[in-house]
Amino acid sequence: MSSVTLKNVTKIYDKKKVIDNVDLNINDKEFVVLVGASGCGKSTLLRMIAGLEEITDGEIYIGDKKVNDVHPKDRDIAFVFQSYALYPHMTVRENIAFGLKMRKVDKETIEKKVREAAEILDLGEYLDRKPKQLSGGQRQRVALGRAIVRNPKVFLMDEPLSNLDAKLRVQMRSEIKKLHEKLQTTFIYVTHDQTEALTMGDRVIVLDKGIIQQADSPENIYNNPANTFVAGFVGSPQMNFIEGKILDKGDCIVGIRPEKMVTGGDIKLTVNVDITELLGSEKIAYFNIGNKKCSAKLPADYQLGETLELSINPADLYFFDNDAGKRI
Repeated sequence: MSSVTLKNVTKIYDKKKVIDNVDLNINDKEFVVLVGASGCGKSTLLRMIAGLEEITDGEIYIGDKKVNDVHPKDRDIAFVFQSYALYPHMTVRENIAFGLKMRKVDKETIEKKVREAAEILDLGEYLDRKPKQLSGGQRQRVALGRAIVRNPKVFLMDEPLSNLDAKLRVQMRSEIKKLHEKLQTTFIYVTHDQTEALTMGDRVIVLDKGIIQQADSPENIYNNPANTFVAGFVGSPQMNFIEGKILDKGDCIVGIRPEKMVTGGDIKLTVNVDITELLGSEKIAYFNIGNKKCSAKLPADYQLGETLELSINPADLYFFDNDAGKRI
């Protein structure tokens, strides 16, 4: 059983709560992504699960075992860092094997596990190279290999792709998903990139100021956001927010995705476009509605003119409480 359970977990730095009473159940073999802006607490939460940060309050379980006071090396987890953390003077083989050697595993078992990991990660021909002779993607695969050979209950990954270029990040995303399918164990993955979160996670946990804003499937995070923070954080460009009013209920915030601003519907809008951005197959137009900056996704052949006619389907609108930002 490699489930992970957090009960009322809190972390306080200098009298400030950076993790605020978090409850979370991560299922055995689940791929969960913690996502949020810098400083939201996602890496701190991951490090507390690993035992690299002390818990101020609450309980953490790995399987059925409470691990609050268990040393990181005894938690049966593997941590993959953003910086790869490879030893530059060691070969790929030695880097992958290092943790096993420290645990005094016999040489035959080490060699077998290293070969198996190298095969999974397509590193067989690089085993005798040093890290400086590898690309960024290959170095990250070595870091993954070092984690794989330990056969941990839980993989913890802290923004492992943030040092890679855009093309390589896309490639490594699919490689990590394939790895999860092969290993069939629990993955907890931290990123600030909402695209990574939506494409990789079985479930996405959106954090803000140390509080879980929504824990849900990628589809529901995008299509049924719980509040304005989640709605605005997920999606590129972000959701448009416009001041609105619900009859007999008062003021509210109306949200609509940029890609829904040109669908056929009963609501007609004429706006003055300030600027456009070409994104290959589509073009983003920016304009104001009232005093709110908004955008729409248009066909790539749209030509900037004085005005833009928009047509919106009421079914595509979201409504949020004007004070707390909660979905109505």
